[in-house]
Amino acid sequence: MRERIVLFALGAMLLALSFPAEAQQPGKVYRIGILAGSSQALYWQPRHEAFQQGLRELGYVEGKNVIMEYRSAEGNVALLPELAAELVRSKVDIIVAAGSGYAGILAAKNATTTIPIVFVGLGADPVEAGLVESLAHPGVNITGFTALTMETVGKRLELFKETVPTLVRVAVLYDPANPGNLNEVKEVQMAGRSLGLTVQLWEVRGTDDFERVFAALSQERPDGLFMTGGPLMNANVKRIVDFALESRLPSMHVRRESVEAGGLISYGSDLVDQSRRAASYVDKILQGTKPADLPVQRPMKFELVINLKTAQQTGLTIPPEVLYRAEVIK
Repeated sequence: MRERIVLFALGAMLLALSFPAEAQQPGKVYRIGILAGSSQALYWQPRHEAFQQGLRELGYVEGKNVIMEYRSAEGNVALLPELAAELVRSKVDIIVAAGSGYAGILAAKNATTTIPIVFVGLGADPVEAGLVESLAHPGVNITGFTALTMETVGKRLELFKETVPTLVRVAVLYDPANPGNLNEVKEVQMAGRSLGLTVQLWEVRGTDDFERVFAALSQERPDGLFMTGGPLMNANVKRIVDFALESRLPSMHVRRESVEAGGLISYGSDLVDQSRRAASYVDKILQGTKPADLPVQRPMKFELVINLKTAQQTGLTIPPEVLYRAEVIK
């Protein structure tokens, strides 16, 4: 009996030694390209951490079986085409257009028709923008998660007026180089007319333009500041909210991060949640699913966020019916 056990053990050991390559063969290391409009920590970090957490839950660990290639335009959308081309040249397996908006996704689309692209937080309708054939069946190498920013512009302006009853003249800051901002401007003008508000448009073409616009706004004294989204605005959010606070100017924003930084109010989709969910699409694509077969996902969560301290500093009393519906930051 003992001889049989010894022979069995010896045979098992020899069998194991006869396949060393298979037993120690490392798994594939995937390269994920991250294309961001801004690396501004306020916006970028929470979403990226949620994306990484989503990947970890699916077994992907940066530096172990996945490598991240990061490219950021630092708020300058003109840099996005070259950054997207760099990711293509580095031969990434997939590109995640993270918070870079329409300009970033378009740059990635123009850079490659073969590398899969997953977008997160697109404000425009991807079908109307010509990025995909349909939401249910993208039909191309692109899919992802929409933020429906365009569809919520009117709601944001309505909530702004409800929050600030004295609102009559609204200053809108936008970047004319950002196609998404141009669409937002059209929507806010239309919503302003229906709400009986005067909409004043202020172009900000680059970082150096903010001080000029701030000086002009100090002279004009509008009743409120309505912010568009995009890389340039995201990269300068602290300057914007600081100006609004110093001027005691109520401000409406696209994302909660702006309110956490000192803005008054925001309404929009939860991009942290979308970033976490985007990891599942990256996993499916890396495992062989075509982006063309993955439907574009709409937001599952919307957030109305109010900074109560900012309201007090601005001299504003928030109506109870608004506070009741909002997440309040004190």
